[in-house]
Amino acid sequence: MIERHLRTSAFVPAAAALLVLHAASVAAETPAPARTMAEVLAAAGADDWRPLDPEQTLYVELDAGRVVIELAPRFAPEHARNLRQLVRQGYFDGLAVLRSQDNFVVQWGDAEGKRTLGEARGRLPPEFTTALTADLPFTRLPDADGYAPEVGHSNGFPAARDARAGQAWLVHCYGMVGAGRDNDPESGPGTELYVVTGHSPRQLDRNVALVGRVVQGMEVLATLPRGTGTLGFYEQPSRHVPIRRVRVAADVPAGERSRLEVLRTDTATFQALVEARRNRRDEWYRVPAGYIDICNVPLPVRTD
Repeated sequence: MIERHLRTSAFVPAAAALLVLHAASVAAETPAPARTMAEVLAAAGADDWRPLDPEQTLYVELDAGRVVIELAPRFAPEHARNLRQLVRQGYFDGLAVLRSQDNFVVQWGDAEGKRTLGEARGRLPPEFTTALTADLPFTRLPDADGYAPEVGHSNGFPAARDARAGQAWLVHCYGMVGAGRDNDPESGPGTELYVVTGHSPRQLDRNVALVGRVVQGMEVLATLPRGTGTLGFYEQPSRHVPIRRVRVAADVPAGERSRLEVLRTDTATFQALVEARRNRRDEWYRVPAGYIDICNVPLPVRTD
């Protein structure tokens, strides 16, 4: 009896060790529970967010509220510089939104063509694309795109790139801001701006200089009355939506600024957010798509 007891006692630690190893193996093979976008954002740290650069931020003041635009100087430096010059000269103050085309864009500018440019330039290089260099940040989406070899995000903007052509460019997603032009590629210096308010018109990519994106205030633009004229232009001047004032955020007293932070797109948190949207695990979903379009990736903004 004593001998048998000793043999059994010797067996117990070995069996327990095997059970522990098996449990560890099962745990290693079991994927971590998928998180929702809300859970990803709730777990985001302070370093996952960045404040807007006041020198690269515009405030468009309408009767219905403020529209905050973040400029994209990495992709359109000449346009960003010219826009700041126009704004600081008061070029847009007192102008109006002239066009609201259903499922497409809203656009503002000088309907009468009487504004002077002052020190701003009347012609600019197209800036439809930029050189694809090693220092250009790019967080690639894992899914294929019908308009570009690769799509992803660069400094918080939806973007595309073509390694063979050595080019990168911003893409026409909801809320992106473009410089309207005529047939001449250099005829869009930023004196007329449009914002995408409908389904993503990606056919415009590389044909217009995209100069930034709206980070707050899209509800102000997207709900404007639709124009009844050709291309959604308002047929009567009385329908124009007045622009009170446009300012560079850096020129606005600190207490009057919109204190916003945007989620960085070069972080593990952002990649987790993308995956949460590619494969929705919310209770309502029954079939996760396993795919996401560049323009369906949300770019979160919060008040700091």
